[in-house]
Amino acid sequence: MVSKCQENFVNRRRALSWCPLAQNHSIITVDLQGNGRTADIPDRPISIEQYAKDVVDLLKYLGIAKADFFGESYGGNTAALIAVRYPEFVRRVATYSATFGVPEVALNPETTHFDHPPTADSSYIQFQRDNYKRVAPVPEYWPKIFNKVVSIHWEGFSREALASINVPILILVGDRDFVRVEHAVESFKLIPNAELAVIPNASHFAPFSEPQRVIPIVKHFLEKPEKRLPLATARNGYHPGETR
Repeated sequence: MVSKCQENFVNRRRALSWCPLAQNHSIITVDLQGNGRTADIPDRPISIEQYAKDVVDLLKYLGIAKADFFGESYGGNTAALIAVRYPEFVRRVATYSATFGVPEVALNPETTHFDHPPTADSSYIQFQRDNYKRVAPVPEYWPKIFNKVVSIHWEGFSREALASINVPILILVGDRDFVRVEHAVESFKLIPNAELAVIPNASHFAPFSEPQRVIPIVKHFLEKPEKRLPLATARNGYHPGETR
């Protein structure tokens, strides 16, 4: 493991405010297949499983033995899957708005309802479309990559897979997210070393609209010492300097 100021950090998104994290971390932002600056591979399907493999292959290529991961939405799913399948590369994982189960269980029908099914030109996804066209190698490819991404089939994890995660993992979610808070809580209870944070009055896009409410929580999670005072309970009570 590298020193604190040289820890590696992998993320799917480029649009977040990284300044607080960059103080103590070397940050690698990853545009996965068909995302942002990375061109699509037309004859290769897109999946969370492929995303995870691509990130691990990137770590191998860069000679990075172990990293912290932070992913939002599908990027969070990818980071969690790396923790399940490639734990030897993981120090800690932070996710925002990740889904750990099938859409019927994970998603909130109140916030994921469309009046009409979205298309590549829908106003619902203007933010994603504008960001893609601003940096993509071929901006006109947007309708094709949109159709591939919306066709991703993700069933999440079994209870056994979640219980097998041994690395520390932070589950972040907005209380008005696409993801049900109840799903985040259920996943948190199944993962041994999980921590849970719910951002009040926040949507799926809080990391972009209000990064100052999200990034400090991620920073604290990644930088806290491995050994801490035990938590206070009704049984052991709160004693300054002994429990917290």
